[in-house]
Amino acid sequence: MNNLEKYKNDLTNLITTGEMLRISMQIECDPTVLDNLPKEKSEIISKYPKFRSVYQTWYSEALAIIKFLLPDRVNDFKQYYEKPKVRKSLDHGTYTIQDYLQFLVSGHVKVKSAIPLFEQQFQILKSCEKRFESSLFDIRQLLQADIFDSELEAANELNKKGFTRGARAMAGVILEAHFSEICHKHNLKMTKKHPTINDYNDLLKN
Repeated sequence: MNNLEKYKNDLTNLITTGEMLRISMQIECDPTVLDNLPKEKSEIISKYPKFRSVYQTWYSEALAIIKFLLPDRVNDFKQYYEKPKVRKSLDHGTYTIQDYLQFLVSGHVKVKSAIPLFEQQFQILKSCEKRFESSLFDIRQLLQADIFDSELEAANELNKKGFTRGARAMAGVILEAHFSEICHKHNLKMTKKHPTINDYNDLLKN
């Protein structure tokens, strides 16, 4: 399985889990939701993972994919979860999923205030699907990562067989190519015509 397929599978699994968590949250906020469902469906949904038990893992994995595929939406995704650093009062405008996980309520602000927040997170994650289908999605990094993995495996085999210098040279070439890609991604210009690993390292450090 290449990296592109792995990301697709991970995203599909996260969306499936997210759909379950969305329903679980609604039931946690209003258990009568199950009363209005057919018995068969109610029994299936009652076995869904509890929101507070699974959300943190889902959030971390979803955030990692969003950072890669939709970096411009990372802050939006995080803000629905994280408490504001400065918050004068707890209201609908400042309530977060973190508050929900801690059972915090205040006045007119009830735990169900977290439902639309998670819904927004879920929709941001779902929008990642279109990145795989869109012609604007740059798979260059994914393909290059596959190549790097293969070359590193070859270098490792050389090292195991005692060809340490050859393995070191191959690993150095891979690292240099990786540094070059990072500089390209962030529009960092290298002044030297034939830069070395140290040159890339200094540029990135600065």
